[in-house]
Amino acid sequence: MRLISALILLACAGLAQAGTQQYEPLAVSVQAALQASVSDRAAPEPEFPSRAEGIAWTNEMSRRLEKRMPDRSARLEFLRTVYYEAKRAGLDPQLVLGLIQVESGFKKYAVSRAGARGYMQVMPFWVKLIGQKDNNLFHLRTNLRYGCTILRHYLDMEKGDLFRALGRYNGSLGQAEYPNMVRAAWERQWDWRQGTVRYSASQGYH
Repeated sequence: MRLISALILLACAGLAQAGTQQYEPLAVSVQAALQASVSDRAAPEPEFPSRAEGIAWTNEMSRRLEKRMPDRSARLEFLRTVYYEAKRAGLDPQLVLGLIQVESGFKKYAVSRAGARGYMQVMPFWVKLIGQKDNNLFHLRTNLRYGCTILRHYLDMEKGDLFRALGRYNGSLGQAEYPNMVRAAWERQWDWRQGTVRYSASQGYH
């Protein structure tokens, strides 16, 4: 029943479950690792398993995203950046697309009541904690870099338990609604199987 409820909510146009990640003191080593991760500004050049698969993935994801993001140039830049930042963090790009759909509805300048910002609804305290004061959470790559790094951090904290990691990301740890909504978006709207197999947060690609 919970999954059915999540799917019904997901079907409602314009809904977004804004993230409210909770501030938690970080060990010095963890904070340093996260700082290093978000500060690395290497050019986003996605590395697909093959050129053909890269073209197929980009074309298919672009088709699915077209109604939400009509500008083709912006859409392709967005998808390339999602793929790059997700893979960099050891995440499935389709999972990240599902999370963005639920968090912001693909709205670049979305702001939640709690102040979370951008596509992945990152809370501003993260900039003070692991970033630099001039980091702009509405900037495409900055927002995705933070969001993917934070989700990876929570997955590591939870030893690969995606349900609990998503709960932490949304500030609703232990509640099923949000993880179910993200999983529903991921599996029903962004699942990608050509040339790959499904992703397991605890086992990686297999």
